Amino acid sequence: MPDRIYKPSTKQIQNARWDKIKNTYTWQPDIDYRLNPKQYKVGKGEQGVLICQPYKGEIGPYWRFKNPEIAQASSEKIMQLFLDYLKQEDFVGADMARKYLQMGYTRARRYANHKTGRKYDAQDGQELPLDSADNTKAESAKIFFAKWKEAEANQKYTAMKLAWKSDIG
Repeated sequence: MPDRIYKPSTKQIQNARWDKIKNTYTWQPDIDYRLNPKQYKVGKGEQGVLICQPYKGEIGPYWRFKNPEIAQASSEKIMQLFLDYLKQEDFVGADMARKYLQMGYTRARRYANHKTGRKYDAQDGQELPLDSADNTKAESAKIFFAKWKEAEANQKYTAMKLAWKSDIG
């Protein structure tokens, strides 16, 4: 029998890439983005959401999606924070709140599709098969999706984001 050739899993490849770039990653946990807003980059999707302080500490405790009732209360609170940040002309806070709304949708969808919340096999990094749909989490995802899209459609936010990306990145 021939020797098996070692092939790293998709997850191992991702982890190796992360190890190479983490020191140059745009978002760093030791930066106060309220005091240093010009160091904040919008990025793609939810990037930086679990790193950027003090916003992670202000928004994160309200981020819940266990069931539709909790998701509704959570998304409404985060949406209110989003609007408060906009009133304060705090684009970074508003963008972070928008990212938490987006993440509420994506994580609830993941748990609707995979009961354990694990999308990839820990051993080989391959995507796990879908479980039967969890309607509770799917409903939570719909709630967050609506608030996320409401935030993205906000005219003040859209204008601030365009200006931010043009001026800062």
